[in-house]
Amino acid sequence: MDIQENIVNKVAQSGLITVDLANYAPKEPIVIYDIKDNLFHGLILKEKDFREFIKEHDWSQYAGKHIGIICSTDAIVPTWAYMLLSTKLVDHALSIHFGDEDAVRNFLFEKALSNIDYEQYQDQRVVVKGCGDIAIPESAFVSFTTALSSRVKSIMYGEPCSTVPVFKRKA
Repeated sequence: MDIQENIVNKVAQSGLITVDLANYAPKEPIVIYDIKDNLFHGLILKEKDFREFIKEHDWSQYAGKHIGIICSTDAIVPTWAYMLLSTKLVDHALSIHFGDEDAVRNFLFEKALSNIDYEQYQDQRVVVKGCGDIAIPESAFVSFTTALSSRVKSIMYGEPCSTVPVFKRKA
């Protein structure tokens, strides 16, 4: 007797749409410029020395990168110093932000997610992929879920074979 079983992929037949937020991660490097390296004794920004540095520094090394500007010490840095840095970076960097790497990554995710046409998910059942090789900030999950919840039938988190229900539209 020949028994042939058909393996049925129930996940494929479920009509679920899986979205991997890693697809919206910045592809280019994020570099942090720490102004602490320009401080005299790690405490004071001397305008004359700083302006000389600004004039002499090779800003081309920031080409094609997203830049975050910070001061990691407890020094008081005048606002004009950050502004001056940005005027030199603007001709080279892809984007310039005030904040550490996490802040820059969050901003870039928010920008990418704001460009999604969420109408494509109208009345769909969506699984937001939970695990991957790229760290996704929680803020990205919150923004994406907020944008989806007014459109979709349901939102789940995880993998299609093992999900956690997050949202289900009331009938």
